[in-house]
Amino acid sequence: MTSITISNALLWVLMLGVIVALWALARQVGILYERVAPMGALITDAGPKLGDASPRFDVPTLAGGNITIGGEHARSQLVFFQSPTCPVCKKLLPILKSAAQAEKSWLEVVLASDGDSTQHLAHYRDQRLTQFPYVLSADLGMTFRVSRLPYAVLLDEKGVIRAKGLINNREQLESLFNAKEIGVASVQDYLQQDRIAETQPGKSA
Repeated sequence: MTSITISNALLWVLMLGVIVALWALARQVGILYERVAPMGALITDAGPKLGDASPRFDVPTLAGGNITIGGEHARSQLVFFQSPTCPVCKKLLPILKSAAQAEKSWLEVVLASDGDSTQHLAHYRDQRLTQFPYVLSADLGMTFRVSRLPYAVLLDEKGVIRAKGLINNREQLESLFNAKEIGVASVQDYLQQDRIAETQPGKSA
């Protein structure tokens, strides 16, 4: 009986040790998650500010006809600045097509660039971009102070700038949608606000 009692005691001690170890591991995972939280689109301070109404542009498309960027629309507009010579842009085009299809109920995607129309027409056909309005406008890029590509600006249904920034992957593209949905300037701002709220007295996590 004594040996059984000792064995049971040792098993309980071992179990408690495992529980403590799992708790410590879970805590470390939580800390690591905060440190490597998803990085949203890289916002620049240049150009119109978030929350401002976008200037209105009436520009021709490569396919013919005109499109209005800015102002009131039935859906939000994502203006995606890209170039036929930008390898990252080409990598993102399939992701952009997928996102545009998934979010088509509330989102219209417009491709924007400038330069020689002949090169862009070849790019337009080779990459099978006919589902998107494609515009060439130096004024559009200069207004939004686009200095690096790929870059995107998300306008809501009233033409207000809700999110913008450099886009290098799917997560950064989706961060623009998330920023608009939760009503913050960026995912980074949301995470910062959440951390501040947790440190304030009387605030619960």
